Amino acid sequence: MDLGLADRVYVVTGGSRGLGLATARALVDEGARVVISSRHEEKVTSAVAQLGGADRAIGIEADLAAPDTAERLVETALSGFGRLDGGLLSVGGPPPGSVAAATDEQWRAAFETVFLGAVRAARTLVGRLGDGGAVGLVLSSSARSPIRGLGISNGLRPGLAMAAKDLADEVGPRGVRVFGLLPGRVLTDRIRELDASSGQEGRARTLASIPLGRYGQPEEFGRVAAFLLSPAASYVTGALIPVDGGALPTL
Repeated sequence: MDLGLADRVYVVTGGSRGLGLATARALVDEGARVVISSRHEEKVTSAVAQLGGADRAIGIEADLAAPDTAERLVETALSGFGRLDGGLLSVGGPPPGSVAAATDEQWRAAFETVFLGAVRAARTLVGRLGDGGAVGLVLSSSARSPIRGLGISNGLRPGLAMAAKDLADEVGPRGVRVFGLLPGRVLTDRIRELDASSGQEGRARTLASIPLGRYGQPEEFGRVAAFLLSPAASYVTGALIPVDGGALPTL
């Protein structure tokens, strides 16, 4: 199936590892070019090399919480590749812990990055996209059902999902699409850290709750994200798409 991604250009935040890098890889494999960002310069440099170098990828060191990051990403795409067709907005998850245990400082820091940073970037991207553009937000299955021990995520992700839906309604008449992705237990560094904190019993309980009986691989997420960003998914907008092996107990 031709996804129509050849020579299209996408921004991918958090693109130096995990779900972001897997999505950038899937996009590049389909002929697209990417601008990736990460807070760590050495990780950006390594990821660009993995993606085929400057002909296929440009990387910048940036924090999504910084007010100028979104505009920098857009300008880098336009100056480096001459166009912009969309983006995937992925940020690291907030620290684990219950709602009652999380401090005000932890809530504020997570809000700046997970919520406001993502909204600002989405707003900036859709403002520069024309007909056929697409923006995906990497959320979490906690947007639909709370995850034990992830109180801050449980608090912020549903609001971000609703903001994505509202934005999709607003920009849809211009032919621009916005959607959310709800990864479940996909094997990234973040999931390894959560598993380490919950122990063998916690991991066993998690596996038992996944109908497919296993964790997902980042590339499985990346292929779904690349499809949804592509022209092949041109009638998908305002939707939240689980990539979780069937673990969500809700429709």
